[in-house]
Amino acid sequence: MQVRIARKFAVATDICAFELVHPDGAPLPAFSAGAHVEVRLRDGLVRHYSLCNSPLESHRYLIAVLRDAHSRGGSMAMHALEMGSSIEIGAPNNHFPLNLRARHSLLLAGGIGVTPLMAMAEALDHAGASFDLHYCTRSTERTAFRDRLAEPRFAGRVHLYFDDARDGTKISFDALLAQPRVDTHLYVCGPSGFIEAVTGAAKAAGWIDANVHREYFAAGVAEGDSSAFQVTLSSTGRVIDVAPDVTVVAALAQAGVELPTSCEQGVCGTCLTRVLSGQPDHRDVYLTDEEKDANDQFLPCCSRSKSPMLVLDL
Repeated sequence: MQVRIARKFAVATDICAFELVHPDGAPLPAFSAGAHVEVRLRDGLVRHYSLCNSPLESHRYLIAVLRDAHSRGGSMAMHALEMGSSIEIGAPNNHFPLNLRARHSLLLAGGIGVTPLMAMAEALDHAGASFDLHYCTRSTERTAFRDRLAEPRFAGRVHLYFDDARDGTKISFDALLAQPRVDTHLYVCGPSGFIEAVTGAAKAAGWIDANVHREYFAAGVAEGDSSAFQVTLSSTGRVIDVAPDVTVVAALAQAGVELPTSCEQGVCGTCLTRVLSGQPDHRDVYLTDEEKDANDQFLPCCSRSKSPMLVLDL
C-alpha cells in the first residue's frame, strides 16, 4: 500500500524517524508490539523497519532509521526521502511478538535495536504490566527517543547506559539476568554481538529458551565450508549447481527461479524454503536452534549445504 511521509524528524545523531500515514487519512491496518513493515525503495531495494509507536494508534506508523554509510543502500535511500513523499510498504508482520501474560518483561536494546522495544514498552505501559527497559548506546547524542523515554509514565522503568559515560557505569548482563523466573520473559534487539552477549548470559544463568526472544537487524559473518553443491527442485527434478562464491538464491535466479528476498543476510525469513532431503549448513540468525536441528527448512540467501545435494520444495 502507498503511504505518505507526514513527518521526518531527527531522534538522535544519524537517526531519523518517519511518520507514515494513509494518503486519504484513513486508518492503517492494526499491528502488534514487535511488528515491522516492509518498505520498498528505489532500484528494487526492500527493507524491514520495526514499528516504534503505540500499537493502539491506527492513524500512523512510526519507524526510525539509522544512517549507515556502510549499509547496502537502504538507510541512505530512506534518509534521502523528503517529508510529503509517498512510499510503498507491506502490511505489518510480526516475528518478534510480545507475551502480555508474563508477570514481568525485561527489554534489552542495543542502539537502533530500541525501535521494536519502544512499541513493547508502550503496550506494556498501557496494559499496566510490569517491565523494565535497559537501553545501551554509544552516547546520549546517539540515544533515540530520549524525550519520550523521559516521560513520567516510564519513570523507574527505563535504564540508560552510555559507552562514553564519565562515571564508568556499564550494564552487567550477568548480574541483570542472574535470577531467571518461569514467568519472566526477556526481549533483546540490536547488533548481533549485543544479542549474543545477552543470550549467552541468559543461557549461562539458566533461562528457559522459550522465555528468551531476540530480533536481529543484521547478521554476523558466518564461517564454514563454502564448497560447491547442488540443489534439486522437487516439482521438476531439475538440478542446479551452486558454486562456492554464489548463494543459493543467486544460483536459482540465474536458472530462472526467483525467490522472494529482502535482507539477504538470513535475518528476516522472507526467503525461508522447505528442505525435503539433504543437510543444510545453517548460517542465518532467523531460525531457532531447534528449527535448525530439524533440517527441514533453511534460508537460501545465506545458508549452504553440508551434503552434496539439497532437495528443495520448489
